[in-house]
Amino acid sequence: MNLTVLAASGRTGIALTRQALERGHTVTAVARDPERIDLPDSPNLRKVAGDVTDAAGIATVVDKDSVVLSALGTDRAGILLTGARAVVAAGPRRVIWLGAYGTGRSAAVAGEGADMLARALGDRLADKVEADDTVLAAGGTVFHAGMLADGPESPHRRTVGLEAGPPFDLGAKVSRETVAAAMLDEAETPRRPGAVALPLAQ
Repeated sequence: MNLTVLAASGRTGIALTRQALERGHTVTAVARDPERIDLPDSPNLRKVAGDVTDAAGIATVVDKDSVVLSALGTDRAGILLTGARAVVAAGPRRVIWLGAYGTGRSAAVAGEGADMLARALGDRLADKVEADDTVLAAGGTVFHAGMLADGPESPHRRTVGLEAGPPFDLGAKVSRETVAAAMLDEAETPRRPGAVALPLAQ
């Protein structure tokens, strides 16, 4: 498959890119500074500069036949929604977007922990929710991950829908490798188009 990874220089983006290459896919890895995509050169890897606030620029790097996997994260409100709109407007085959468990459509199942998360996010919460909704409306899949951690892919990992969501738990971390694997599974075999998916370590 042709995959486009956004925020490919971040820890989750690196995991997505590396695992995609290991699975035999062709990857366009996008970052504001592609020199920071810390992976060896490969015939199946193209590192390109791109910024989601530049819709025209994103349109030039997103192949219409590709599946976009986004590992975007930001500490500024407005960036995620801008990015989601730019990606959807570029018209890829599908979008698989990383969000946060306990926000938007997963807030109700996450329970009381969602309120704490909402306070921590402040004005970034609405941005996250609107970005998710933009992707979902376009038929994409949004992965609501819990607290991210470094470490290997969980051998017991599973992906569930909102109906099976556990209460939000700050101590229940999920590795970026596990989340990346779940997102790639969805790229290869779509199971939850237009829906929120939860990547769990066990």
